[in-house]
Amino acid sequence: MATRLLDVIQARHSVKGFDPDVKIPRADMEEMLRLAMLAPSSINLQPWRFVVVESEAAKAKLNGLLMFNQHQLDTASAMILALSDMQHFDYGETIQRQNVAAGYMPEAVKQNNLAFMQRWQRHLGEQGIREQGIMDVNLAVMQLMLVAKAFGYDSNAIGGFERRQVLDALGLDRNRYVPVMFLAIGKAAKPPRLSSRLPLAYTVSWNDGQSFAHPSEG
Repeated sequence: MATRLLDVIQARHSVKGFDPDVKIPRADMEEMLRLAMLAPSSINLQPWRFVVVESEAAKAKLNGLLMFNQHQLDTASAMILALSDMQHFDYGETIQRQNVAAGYMPEAVKQNNLAFMQRWQRHLGEQGIREQGIMDVNLAVMQLMLVAKAFGYDSNAIGGFERRQVLDALGLDRNRYVPVMFLAIGKAAKPPRLSSRLPLAYTVSWNDGQSFAHPSEG
């Protein structure tokens, strides 16, 4: 297992085809998800929810719904649907109670936090809660991709799929859950195709937004 974070970051690449004979043990999958969920989230509300589609029967429900990503569905050990729970504020009391029980905070801080959460929820409204949830889920998925690589597995984030049909196929409430992305995970069938990145001159500006380079300047 790769252990150095920099090694894992540089070794991770998107994989389009997996070895269909490799199945990820449930213990590995659970541990990878636990580590991924150590990612930060707004007010520690942890809006992420994951549906791990690993059985052939469950995969069959997704046939034709992943647009140009069917091969990944056919070959990956699992397709993990990352969702944001629009009701994640409802779990604030449970999370804060756990923090008190673990000795992370006193009861008074818990009560202050819960009062703040109520005010923040009203301020955000439905659209703000949706946007905040998606942001937090993205953090957890990125962490899951790095964790998977550290465990010796490969992955690819997928945004191209029929969102409403996928929710229906997996028995999910359209009004409650926001589908963010799928993560295909398994063992690469062949070395991934490498890709370049733009240099910092195109992507970073110091102290204001006036110094991004334009391709015509290259």
